[in-house]
Amino acid sequence: MCISKDTLSRSKMPTEYIDGHPDRCEEWFEGKTIFITGGSGFMGKVLIEKLLRACPKIKKIIMLIRDKKGKTPEQRLKEIFDGPLFDKLKAEYGADHVKKVVACKGDVAAEELAISKEDRAWLCEEVQIVFHCAATIRFDETLKKAVLLNVRGTKLMLDLAREMKNLMVFVHLSTAYCHLNERVLYEKPYPPPASPHHVIKCCEWMSEEVLETITPKLLGNIPNTYAFTKALGEALVCDEMDNLPVVILRPSIVLPIWLEPIPGWTDNINGPTGLLIGAGKGVIRTMWCNGDGYADYVPVDIAVNCMIASTYDYVHFKGVRRIYNVTSSAEYKISYEEIIEIGRKIVETKIPLNGVAWYPGGSMKKSKLYHNICFFLYHLVPALFVDALLILLGYKPVLMRVQRRISKGFEVFEYYANNQWDFHNEDSMEARKLMNPTEKKKYRLDGDGIDYEEYFTNCIHAARLYILKETDDQLPAARRHMKVMWCVDKFCKTMIICGFMYLIYKYLLLPIFT
Repeated sequence: MCISKDTLSRSKMPTEYIDGHPDRCEEWFEGKTIFITGGSGFMGKVLIEKLLRACPKIKKIIMLIRDKKGKTPEQRLKEIFDGPLFDKLKAEYGADHVKKVVACKGDVAAEELAISKEDRAWLCEEVQIVFHCAATIRFDETLKKAVLLNVRGTKLMLDLAREMKNLMVFVHLSTAYCHLNERVLYEKPYPPPASPHHVIKCCEWMSEEVLETITPKLLGNIPNTYAFTKALGEALVCDEMDNLPVVILRPSIVLPIWLEPIPGWTDNINGPTGLLIGAGKGVIRTMWCNGDGYADYVPVDIAVNCMIASTYDYVHFKGVRRIYNVTSSAEYKISYEEIIEIGRKIVETKIPLNGVAWYPGGSMKKSKLYHNICFFLYHLVPALFVDALLILLGYKPVLMRVQRRISKGFEVFEYYANNQWDFHNEDSMEARKLMNPTEKKKYRLDGDGIDYEEYFTNCIHAARLYILKETDDQLPAARRHMKVMWCVDKFCKTMIICGFMYLIYKYLLLPIFT
């Protein structure tokens, strides 16, 4: 228990808590200047919010951000802070607290990071901590774009770090799924699938068309450019371990917020949340997957807490630990089937989605042939039928386009869902033991007490509000629509069964008796 915020604002709160244990992370971050790439992404936003709220005495956060869609870095920064994620922070510290975050115009995918000479000099004088989070997470990204951002961008960031006069720690955000040939991943460096420097040179001077033709050869048995380029980027960081104070974090599949500041919040529908939304809308009816299998998941607030704690751990314990697998399956496992069953219960009864195309149903198939048959019958045929109706009514067809995106998503999902990886995180567990009770509460790193049904309920509710823009006052109408779709689903299934029975009677049984 800490001093009440009603009697003392957190910005003035001493780091010594009532339980007698200081927050050493907060103390260490006091007066520091932090440089963040990828701050406009999902993890980047949550990281910035947590740093400002948990370590309010930091001097400054400099965020590398580029112009996008006609908006300046300052305009984009304002849009980020106007979002609901920062409401709790503003309530505790006031709206001006976010002014500690300033924009530095640049682009990780560009030459020299597109940073001006003046800004580069400023960064080299000011920055003490770097969080390199920028990356493309698209699995179908072209090799050229993925290399320029995930590999060359990392190299250029390391070049910049060498010039920083007061650098204390450089945290590189990798992924637990970048060494897919390793069925058991340990907290140690692994050799890259190719020379990062050679791949960078090839992508700089070859055209995108030429690269597309040789991409399958370069990737080998690696299924996508994301895993390939993240492995190359991580290798560049590993090469600098003797020269720079680098730390590598490998989070697994990052899920929406578990606990704070908004349970269930996300700014995307990647991963299981997207599957639950697709199934809840009635557009995903089948998946090829071993339902008993499991993947490794980590809520974004846990991953961000690990990013913050790892910087203090590295500096305080003189770099004993350099690589952390930010994973959960060694402690908690939830199967694909369990996730689907929980999600079905939520979207059917608790939090139905607006305008569902059909009553949620379907299942996971262990047989790929059976899945393909179901995909044709329950995905493609209805999509063709509805699109034909839309064309006749003078509207643009939409469902086949949606199904093509689902099919593309299935290709990624099926690879990961039908293979199994495990992760050892002994060093991370040891680092967790070194935290005192105050730090364990403030920078939660474990999943003790998680209620999966409550968690996924929060995820779907937050996705309704912040992604689908479906407000709570629309829930009664959504529940009524779900009941109607249940009746339609049962009626159609009954008619299909009756139709089959009639055909069997007419063409098989009737000739026998007549």
